Amino acid sequence: MITKQKTPTYFFELRQLSRSRFVAGVDEVGVAPLAGPVVAAAVILDPKKVGRLRTKNKWWFGVRDSKMLNHLRREELAKIIYANAISVGVGSCSVEEIDLLNIFQARLIAMKRAVESLKTLPDFVFIDGNASLPQLSVSQKCVVAGDQKILSVACASIVAKVTRDNILKNLHQRFPEYGFDKHKGYPTKLHQQKLKQFGPCEVHRKTFAPVRESLSR
Repeated sequence: MITKQKTPTYFFELRQLSRSRFVAGVDEVGVAPLAGPVVAAAVILDPKKVGRLRTKNKWWFGVRDSKMLNHLRREELAKIIYANAISVGVGSCSVEEIDLLNIFQARLIAMKRAVESLKTLPDFVFIDGNASLPQLSVSQKCVVAGDQKILSVACASIVAKVTRDNILKNLHQRFPEYGFDKHKGYPTKLHQQKLKQFGPCEVHRKTFAPVRESLSR
């Protein structure tokens, strides 16, 4: 049984590396937003650059679940993660796919695509959450709150969050009236006010209740 802890460690990867050559951590972001894609990342850390001891002079000391970090710190860590990983992969599921399939299936597809985009194929994958990835040709283990426990999963959460935030910043250039650069598509008070004022645009998820309701007005 994996117990909850405050900071992620490399212990789980090291244990699995006794049986596997490459171990990846996978996480996604963007399930709750009313707009934009769901984005996932997969990270294979280099065991030569990671150890058991979490001290302030180590590059991974500041790595946390992305929700526990501010935007600036996430961007700093994302660059460090890329520099210290064997491979980083990113996958996404579009707004159209989310509306067609549902958000649960879309998040699984995004994570599967992230794994498949890795230049180095892992032998084993730690998945954040409690749902396995369908038709994945790699052994996998689901870990609830894995981004709080497993270092590579926490790294994946940071990369996914930074990637998605940048996508929403770019969408702000196309649709400045919605304030995507501020709320990143999440159902904040500001976003819902803008949705009522302007109605949904092409990057809004039409099957999500607040958007669906605005279409019916």
